[in-house]
Amino acid sequence: MRRASEWWALLALALSAGAALAAPACDKPVYLTFDTGHMGVAPLVAEVLQRQQIEATFFLANERTQDGGSSLDERWAPWWKARVAEGHAFGSHTFDHVVWQADRPGGRLAVKPGFGSQAGRLLDWSAADYCAELQRSATRFTAITGATMAPLFRAPGGKTSPNLLAAARSCGYTHVGWAPAGFLGDELASDRHPNARLLAQALKTVKAGDILLAHLGIWSRQDPWAPTVLEPLIAGLKARGLCFATLREHPDYRAAFAAIPLAR
Repeated sequence: MRRASEWWALLALALSAGAALAAPACDKPVYLTFDTGHMGVAPLVAEVLQRQQIEATFFLANERTQDGGSSLDERWAPWWKARVAEGHAFGSHTFDHVVWQADRPGGRLAVKPGFGSQAGRLLDWSAADYCAELQRSATRFTAITGATMAPLFRAPGGKTSPNLLAAARSCGYTHVGWAPAGFLGDELASDRHPNARLLAQALKTVKAGDILLAHLGIWSRQDPWAPTVLEPLIAGLKARGLCFATLREHPDYRAAFAAIPLAR
């Protein structure tokens, strides 16, 4: 009996070692992130992420969508719930896609919402106003998924300033930008920046540690970047020995996730 038990123990150890070899640790990570957009390619993006078995980080705003609604309305709730179940990570992109315009005295901000009841208007906001806007996305995300968003945000357009960053820090939010090589170009005009060129550039220049930026649909791009470039990019970076992780694993941002439950 003892010999049999030892045999089973060795078999379990071997199987465990084999599993570890089959799924090595992500030691050369890149961090794929998506900002919301018109959501037209969102189902296809989800299919690629599932097929490639990778997790990403999403930054959420309530943007106008191709289906006539908005990216955080009830029609999209099942899509976001599914991404939570898959283990992706989430941060705020402001609720109304509010773009910084200028810093003003006293820590105030000149901003312009892209959506919502005040879309297109130049507004004068306090730090508390900006914090409330970041939290609107977090509150809505919890309402439609039951999960908690990390206290991370990406300013629309990547436009930040001393006042804006200070405002966000005052309510516990940390800004997330992207690496120069991580700008994947899906916002650019497709006639001057065709998909093949963007793919070749990313495959050549992206390196371990880079944060990558893409969108769930860009209105102005005629030849959609996603999913045409997305899967070849993922496969090509994997072939270079890189792997994919969420910002949950990023050394600069993992602390932001420490106090929230794992979104699964």
